[in-house]
Amino acid sequence: MQQISEATTATLTDESDSLPEFIEQQWSDYTPEQHDVWGLLYQRRMNQLTSDGSRVFLDGARTIGLRQDRVPDLAEVNARLERVTGWNAVPVSGFLPAREFFRCLSVRRFPTTIIVRTREQMDYLPEPDIFHDVFGHVPLHADPAFADFLQHYGKIACAARSDADVVRMTRLFWFTVEFGLVHEDGRTKVYGSGLISSHGDAANALGAKCERRPFSLDAVFNQPFEIDHLQNVLFEVESFDQLFAAVREAEERICR
Repeated sequence: MQQISEATTATLTDESDSLPEFIEQQWSDYTPEQHDVWGLLYQRRMNQLTSDGSRVFLDGARTIGLRQDRVPDLAEVNARLERVTGWNAVPVSGFLPAREFFRCLSVRRFPTTIIVRTREQMDYLPEPDIFHDVFGHVPLHADPAFADFLQHYGKIACAARSDADVVRMTRLFWFTVEFGLVHEDGRTKVYGSGLISSHGDAANALGAKCERRPFSLDAVFNQPFEIDHLQNVLFEVESFDQLFAAVREAEERICR
């Protein structure tokens, strides 16, 4: 997944509308060690997420067929995912310019890295890998409301031209897709990929040191963030329908 920050979003103003070059996932090349690392990460996160993760994530993980015993085969994941929302996870070799990434979202293609972190990197990896991208992001794409929100978000992000609008759309992505919280079953649960895939970030988000604020578009648009430390302010939606309403409002402001 695209590493996104407020300092690097100027690339959104690139005029190219082309999609990036996708690669093939050679699933048979994964080693027993890589499958073991995936399984350890899966078990460690699911132990917490069965209680603290959004039911939309948990339902989505079942829908796309994520398993503890092996790295996902994207062909199998996409066969399940496309049937329900039309989304596909598409392998890429590395970092994408922001505009190419958001262009992919606008056509329901989610760029994903396919490397597996090493056992020594299980607790921290500075760049995304298949666990962050597929385990953290893709289950949400099986939910119709979130799937519609993310596609529409991609269209609006591509349309952003002023520096101020680029920053606003970056903040919306960060505080929803990456670090979003949702109110379910009478309490706060995690759904953003940075929280789904990371024990430390999720524990911080639900702990006493993080201020959890009600989601509003204005509040998110005006909240700066930094990517290199635990977040001290996050936003909680009441439902994913609230996200689609927010991106509609963003469209009215940015594309007017």
